[in-house]
Amino acid sequence: MAELAEIFVASVRDGYVQVSAFVAVTVLLFSLVQYRTGGALIERLSENERLQPLAGAAMGLTPGCGGAIVMMPLYVRGTVSFGTVVATLIATAGDSAFVILALAPKAAVYAYGIAFGTAIVSGYVIDRFGVGVGRVDAAVRRIDGTATDGGAIASGNPAAGPHDFESDDACHHSDGPVRESPLLTPLSRAAHALWWVAAVAALALGVTYLLAGAPEVPLEVGPSFAGLFTVVGITGTTLSFYLYFVGRRYLGDGQVGRARESFAGAREALVHAAMETSFVTVWVLAAYLLYEYGVVLLGVDVGGLAAAAGLLAPIAGALVGLIPGCGPQIVLAGVYAEGAIPFSALTANAISQDGDALFPLLAVDRTAAVVASVYTTIPALFVGVGLHLLFGPMFGFGVLG
Repeated sequence: MAELAEIFVASVRDGYVQVSAFVAVTVLLFSLVQYRTGGALIERLSENERLQPLAGAAMGLTPGCGGAIVMMPLYVRGTVSFGTVVATLIATAGDSAFVILALAPKAAVYAYGIAFGTAIVSGYVIDRFGVGVGRVDAAVRRIDGTATDGGAIASGNPAAGPHDFESDDACHHSDGPVRESPLLTPLSRAAHALWWVAAVAALALGVTYLLAGAPEVPLEVGPSFAGLFTVVGITGTTLSFYLYFVGRRYLGDGQVGRARESFAGAREALVHAAMETSFVTVWVLAAYLLYEYGVVLLGVDVGGLAAAAGLLAPIAGALVGLIPGCGPQIVLAGVYAEGAIPFSALTANAISQDGDALFPLLAVDRTAAVVASVYTTIPALFVGVGLHLLFGPMFGFGVLG
């Protein structure tokens, strides 16, 4: 029991300092750019048709799902091509990127660099040649009986590009009614302010930790580096859980995983960044505990299983990427950071995963979303298996410590 408790406390601490602090900075910077430009950056992207797949891949490459999510409404409105959608989704780093960037930055550079190159090639090939998109669309229609226009790919000219959609309200970020409470409203505002204090402190501690070579940090409380590491980490994670499960309903940003096209003010950007980061914190903790408790309680040698799996490892990584959302991908990234799955599986997952970006497209054009998922998985399988055959499994490649 003592060992299980120590694992829990260490996971609560490490997840916030090693991952969440870096998430907060990235999401806040992206949100502030949107606020300062009033969404003009996104509008300019839609005006350059020849550069759309490249721009989509670049937007998808930004850590988190924000850059990818904002591209989906542009497709629905008919301003970017289907190839751009696929390029965006292939390059989507998702929230798992924060885990890899923090714990295995070298692996992140290579994995997401390969995904970026794959995204650009795939996007332009689809826009130019179609590569059987119409046939895949027809197959999906036999499975999916819902009434949907199917996007540009259903028109008989798969390379024709975007389609028009009369109402894109389903893609707009909607906070819903903000709840008011004489107790929880001021408490949530205080928690939000304290959360940012913890985030700034955690960022300083996290940078120091990485510059020191990611050493083992003992669990202790006090004025020392290890003591501050522990106190700030536990405080930040606790506040993140409160904001995610309670506070977001009283701060005006009730939905997570949905990018904002613009913000009314800097406060909205701060709240949005805190909510998105709190969501990541919850999943990162789940990933840490799932792996650590699985090893201790079940005695499972995950590394041994992955090594025995051979070519099945990158195939499994690509198939996990088919699951919408960032949760499963964060779990996989955490397991990679533990040295338990090969680099080929991480790269296959980086290419295949769509993160939260698929949800806006699913809401208004399910067929196009399913077809896009198929077209992100195919190159993931080829690249993942190819890497495994050429360079071997490469366990622990780029992992700090």
